[in-house]
Amino acid sequence: MAIATEENPNMMKPENEIRWAARVPQEKVRRLYQTDATGVYHEELIHDVGWSLFARCESFLAAEEARSGRAKCHRCGRIIVHEGKQEEVLRCAECGWTVAWRAYFKAMQHRQLSGPDLAELFKGYVTRFPQAASPRERMLLIDRLLHGFHWSARTGPRRPSAINLIEGRLSEVIGFLDRLTYGDGSTPGTLETAAVWRRDMSTALASWGQETLESADE
Repeated sequence: MAIATEENPNMMKPENEIRWAARVPQEKVRRLYQTDATGVYHEELIHDVGWSLFARCESFLAAEEARSGRAKCHRCGRIIVHEGKQEEVLRCAECGWTVAWRAYFKAMQHRQLSGPDLAELFKGYVTRFPQAASPRERMLLIDRLLHGFHWSARTGPRRPSAINLIEGRLSEVIGFLDRLTYGDGSTPGTLETAAVWRRDMSTALASWGQETLESADE
């Protein structure tokens, strides 16, 4: 396999081929809710946000699978079974892609790609979104995904799932979700979802020793 060297700098190192879908910009989500509040389904925006979230969920699930011993080859997509040992080298039997597990693992770090308790929520979205037959269905799926939580069996809601899906620091994402626009035309069910999210967010804040959404956004 060709490796990048000083003599051949244009060859890409294997770890540089590892790509994860980016988190969705806040502005796109903000515009989606502003439009929805007027009673208008902006199908192009729903499509853009919905499929961007789909790609992000797929990346998140692939990263979780990699941690469990099933890493995706970022050249051909084949699964590489491994033991997760620091010095282990992953080799794809399909295309020959080779990368150190240590480098693969590093490429997942600090990218909000962890949280096994979110797997079912994200899998549900990946399964249902392509099957949604109407803009209303797609909007509801987006809304429920963005208002999910990391959960603890002991303390209940811990962190909003949106930190893994939307750009920004945790406090920024919390404040952003709390300020989303709703109106008389909002898709039925979204206001109720927002109310449940605020209740669960208050529970999470209390477990952090904070009392208000505002204090988390400072």
